[in-house]
Amino acid sequence: MLAGLLLVIVLLVVGARLTWSWIDPLGDQTIDRSGPALLRSVQNLSRFEAATGEFQVIVDLEKDAKFLPDAIKGSRTLFVGAGSVDAYVEFSGLPKDALTVSPDRKAVTVRLPHAELEKPNLDNKRSYVFAQERGIFDRISDLLSSSPQNQQELYVLAERKIGDAAAASDLRSRADQNTKAMLEGMLKSLGFTTVTIKYTGEP
Repeated sequence: MLAGLLLVIVLLVVGARLTWSWIDPLGDQTIDRSGPALLRSVQNLSRFEAATGEFQVIVDLEKDAKFLPDAIKGSRTLFVGAGSVDAYVEFSGLPKDALTVSPDRKAVTVRLPHAELEKPNLDNKRSYVFAQERGIFDRISDLLSSSPQNQQELYVLAERKIGDAAAASDLRSRADQNTKAMLEGMLKSLGFTTVTIKYTGEP
């Protein structure tokens, strides 16, 4: 009888836990009420995406109060920002004399502008807060705020630093080389034996 009573108690406990987990009155429910994406504009692309650079930067952002120690008021955040920058050559604004063909149609000269850089594209999945220190006032402010730990400033700084790194790299010259190789291959496949690529500023 004792074994049977224990078995009944175990079954009741297990059943109650299963029922509670199934009902879960305190559980969270996620409902997506977002509307459909709207197409705002369509633009025809007339550029050649010639190169892409992957970058990673660590943003060390510190905010201090003038007359209070960091333990009371202040914060320091280490943010890892990862993203990419595309380099492209714009074809839409080429002048009429950008393409010169010899009378025998064996040689062609193409004049192009140098490659430009797109705006940095930060990867949200690979960008994150690595470490954060906050004073007591900052912790209380985050608890009372409707949107604590706003990371917009960190993302803006990371994008700017990645953009500066891309501008200082050889990404644009690599894009120029890739564009030249692409046009040489395409024009030679059309029957031209001599292909000359010149960039803005070259004689």
